[in-house]
Amino acid sequence: QEQLVESGGGLVQPGGSLRLSCRASGRIFSPYTMGWYRQAPGKQRELVASMTALGITDYVDSVKGRFTISRDKDKSTVDLQMNNLKPEDTAIYYCNAYNSYYTPPHNFWGQGTQVTVSS
Repeated sequence: QEQLVESGGGLVQPGGSLRLSCRASGRIFSPYTMGWYRQAPGKQRELVASMTALGITDYVDSVKGRFTISRDKDKSTVDLQMNNLKPEDTAIYYCNAYNSYYTPPHNFWGQGTQVTVSS
């Protein structure tokens, strides 16, 4: 059964760092685009970072230079290293796996992990 499980959220002071990790199981991983989304209270869910199966990355402008996405094929994990965190980064972060090869496209979500940036 396909499943995504996140870990690594928590409370951190502004300027601090956190590393989120997502482990994929089932058929998910190698051919999928893996991404991290976030949703703050009262706001829509937004894409934070993604990496295709070929290693092409994309970041939302607000995290460029601060966040780095990486994936480990052997461990079926995708990580998000977050540095120089700001209060506006506070949100629930969700791991996502997407593959448009299928009809309908496969689109899996993790349960989410809370990230709070506050002094």
